[in-house]
Amino acid sequence: MRADSKLALRTLYPPIQPYAADWVTVENGHRIYVEQSGAPDGIPVLFVHGGPGGGTSPVQRRFFNPRKYRIILFDQRGCGKSQPHASLNHNTTQHLIGDMELIREALSIDNWLLFGGSWGSTLSLLYAQAYPERTRGLILRGIFLMREREMDWFYKDGTSRIFPEAWEQFRSMVPEGEQNDLIAAYYKRLSDPEFEKERLQFAKEWSLWEASSVTLMPDEEQQAHSVDPIFALAFARIEAHYFHNRGFLKRENQILEDAHKLNGIPTTIIQGRYDSICPPSSAWELAQAMPWAKLKIVPIAGHSAFEPAIQHELICATDAA
Repeated sequence: MRADSKLALRTLYPPIQPYAADWVTVENGHRIYVEQSGAPDGIPVLFVHGGPGGGTSPVQRRFFNPRKYRIILFDQRGCGKSQPHASLNHNTTQHLIGDMELIREALSIDNWLLFGGSWGSTLSLLYAQAYPERTRGLILRGIFLMREREMDWFYKDGTSRIFPEAWEQFRSMVPEGEQNDLIAAYYKRLSDPEFEKERLQFAKEWSLWEASSVTLMPDEEQQAHSVDPIFALAFARIEAHYFHNRGFLKRENQILEDAHKLNGIPTTIIQGRYDSICPPSSAWELAQAMPWAKLKIVPIAGHSAFEPAIQHELICATDAA
């Protein structure tokens, strides 16, 4: 870690290997991959990945001091190492919240810190609102509240104005008559058996659109990973499934309206100023609904957790928790 100057950005902790990894069997035939690393007797922290459908990777262990934290990563239903791969059956937000609680019980954890960005911030907030007594703190990044206006920004008119060339490629994949609702158009092609032969092609385009706008500076490695067939199929199918169903929430502003349930839970919100996927307005609104939360808008950063300045703030937050 670099700490020789106040101006030096914090970097990730060194790579580590899990000391335990297994699958937790949940209802409806799903098996959830769960791994633990760091200190077995440390502060339990659950890494809640994005997407939906993004899965975890070894680098995500490195946001946490391994001598301080019991680091828990899990792949949500249908993605990463969880099984069955890319499955949409019995895959809703309520199922994921239930899976998280089952993992907590299986690991004999009384309460834990939740660390989540993008969709991971959405799911962390919803879990904490369902189980505030089990949530010892929240570190959130790139806030997404699963509202119509946020999906319209990314899939209709918003991000498209910043990345017009990537948008044109994404939009042109479907007939002009369906371009007014790209979530529905892609969801049909990613889930309907009629389009099974073309499914992977549409999955790659869905995934590439997000990868093209996730960082402030273009990231060719991120874009190449986004079109990996195994990753893209799970990511695109599951994300389109959730967005088409509006996150399976009961109310448009459910998260903000229920923010009072989190009163007293230490919360840090880290948001890139130039996040073109989840603009800062949602982070600002969340902070207004949670006046006890600490909001840090990072001046030179986009959406990714691996933007240097956001990475710095996230590590500072985990060190301070």
